[in-house]
Amino acid sequence: MSGIALTAPAAGHSRGHHLRRTIALALPVMLARAGLVVLVTVDTVLVGHAGGRELAFFAISTAPQLIMQTVGVGLLLGTVVLTAQADGAGRFEECGRIWRLALLIALGLGLIYSFVELHGEGVLRLLGQGPEISVGGGGVLHMWAIGMPGIMLYMATTSFLEGISHPRAAMVVSLSANLLNFALVWALVSGHGGLPALGAAGAALGTSITLWVMFLVLAGYALLLPEAKRFGIHAPLAGYYHLAGKLLLVGLPVALSVSFETTAFSGATIMAGWLGEASLAAYQLSINVTSFFYMLSLGLATAAAVRVGNAAGRGDRPGVARAGWIAAAMVFALMMAIGLAIHFFRDEIVTIYTEDAVVRAAALPALAVLSFLIVFDGLQGVLMGALRGVADVILPTASYALAFWGCAVPLCYYLGYRQGGGAVGLAWGLVAGLVLADILLALRFAIVSRRPVHRF
Repeated sequence: MSGIALTAPAAGHSRGHHLRRTIALALPVMLARAGLVVLVTVDTVLVGHAGGRELAFFAISTAPQLIMQTVGVGLLLGTVVLTAQADGAGRFEECGRIWRLALLIALGLGLIYSFVELHGEGVLRLLGQGPEISVGGGGVLHMWAIGMPGIMLYMATTSFLEGISHPRAAMVVSLSANLLNFALVWALVSGHGGLPALGAAGAALGTSITLWVMFLVLAGYALLLPEAKRFGIHAPLAGYYHLAGKLLLVGLPVALSVSFETTAFSGATIMAGWLGEASLAAYQLSINVTSFFYMLSLGLATAAAVRVGNAAGRGDRPGVARAGWIAAAMVFALMMAIGLAIHFFRDEIVTIYTEDAVVRAAALPALAVLSFLIVFDGLQGVLMGALRGVADVILPTASYALAFWGCAVPLCYYLGYRQGGGAVGLAWGLVAGLVLADILLALRFAIVSRRPVHRF
């Protein structure tokens, strides 16, 4: 990215300083992200106990839902990068303005996504799904459409607060919202409390309502911050609309890179749908388990982006390298421990989700493979976060294209569908793509972190 080279870095911070600050920022972000995954985990568990058919409908709805949601979040990640760099450089009043511009982008995205999801049945038919799965999954997507603007606005606000190192509010909101979500989904899936039994569609409706509540509470917190004046939260936007262009300039390549990864995972879900309801349910179950723990690594990825962005804002080249590599080492150790736990306790984990013998038989070997996947997935997420902290997004995006669509998707198709490997074959295809992504991103960060720092 173009910018002004800062060849006279400020005094660097020690490894211990970076470790402490990374943990202090990452832990609340981890818990906030984990809270979001718990929402979907609760949905998956409650729907799973409503039957394998409803779980299949819910699973197929997550394919387009996940693609749109994560691409949108990728586009909004420019909020974290620009806010962190402005904060590190002492341009505090830019931060609040960046947030409000991000809200406008988020609202537009959310409305576009809602329109697409209202035509969910047709989308699923275009993706090769059969009539029954398309109709059932399309009904679930109608309910997701209600909450899509809410999740986009929530993520824009979360990104702003994380960029100014105020992540605890999002953590509290995310974790507390699970109480509301559980009550709504429990009532709407099975028809408790006089409400209709909507099955998978009820889970999506309950979570959509929850997402709007989360945004409203978190936005209220941001508006009432004691430092609101310092961060320009209520300052006029006149003269700062050019920051929207910067948001998009950083966010568009990030959104593209995220789309390569997300469409690879969602593509595997679609292929699982080609293999039948049992394979689809087993794959969804296994991916949901690993996704829950992957959100912990996203906390470290966000911390890496913020800490690297702060160092870049100061012109601290050694600080950029230390912040990035320390976060990478931390996520590797964390995901290795979690992966081993999943591998050895996978039988007990599957029991939580379903009692269907056919789904269990397909899910157990897939989960064994995916227990290794989270190590490589977590590492690539943190490395990409570190690169985003210095606004290096073009070549990493190309790396994602090669790793996920040049490697993972073809192998998923060959191993999972053509060779009849089912959920296990799909999992091995994803592992191969993630390993390649790790190698390419690590090489890129090694190069970037040795160069003079550029402020975006």
